[in-house]
Amino acid sequence: MSWLDVIFPTDCAGCGQRGALACARCVAALSGPASLTWPSPAPPGLPPPWSVTAYSGPCRDLLLAYKERGAVGLRSTLAIPLAEAVRAAATAAAAQRLVVVPAPSAARAVRARGDDVVLTLARRAASILRHDGLSIRVVPALRQGRQVADSSGLSAPERATNLAGALRIQRTRSAALLGAPVVIVDDLITTGATVAEAARVLRAEGNIVIAAATIAATRRHREAGLLGPMSNRTTVG
Repeated sequence: MSWLDVIFPTDCAGCGQRGALACARCVAALSGPASLTWPSPAPPGLPPPWSVTAYSGPCRDLLLAYKERGAVGLRSTLAIPLAEAVRAAATAAAAQRLVVVPAPSAARAVRARGDDVVLTLARRAASILRHDGLSIRVVPALRQGRQVADSSGLSAPERATNLAGALRIQRTRSAALLGAPVVIVDDLITTGATVAEAARVLRAEGNIVIAAATIAATRRHREAGLLGPMSNRTTVG
């Protein structure tokens, strides 16, 4: 604990415990290892999705604090599990170098948050992986080409329809993608519709998309009480 923690006490964003923005127990819930977390049903074209934990409990609260309440002090904490998911994807594909493409955020969300939170996490995760010797570049090559509805509460087919044709590749950055396998990253995977659409757009330009990597994956309602690392083939919502 630093002197700042003494003068300005902080509650853990995951559990409310006094002392740090992310306490040791909540950080441990994000410690991995990463595993495959296929949605059920998986949308066509979804690359193998790697995640570290379930989107519930401390993980959910930490992500919401970072994304919606501006808890920027959680960046490093959340970048570590994202890096673990990217590392697992690279290892599974035997990739010594790769390009990470963040799922694009809506312009209105970036304005409201003052940051592109997924892009920032991707860059922090890439920095961790470079330190471990992996050749990795982050290329924000995708953008939203049209406005999409809020996906909260939408079914899997409705999410797919909502996102169909919504993403575009940024031509000024497309050349930076060619020649290396691509991993799509996001903070969270639910139905897989966003990642599947991102993969479709990237593949249409001749890119090799080997996987997706996220911090967390949602579960079906009947599994909502389960926490911690998931098995190699977990059914998620």
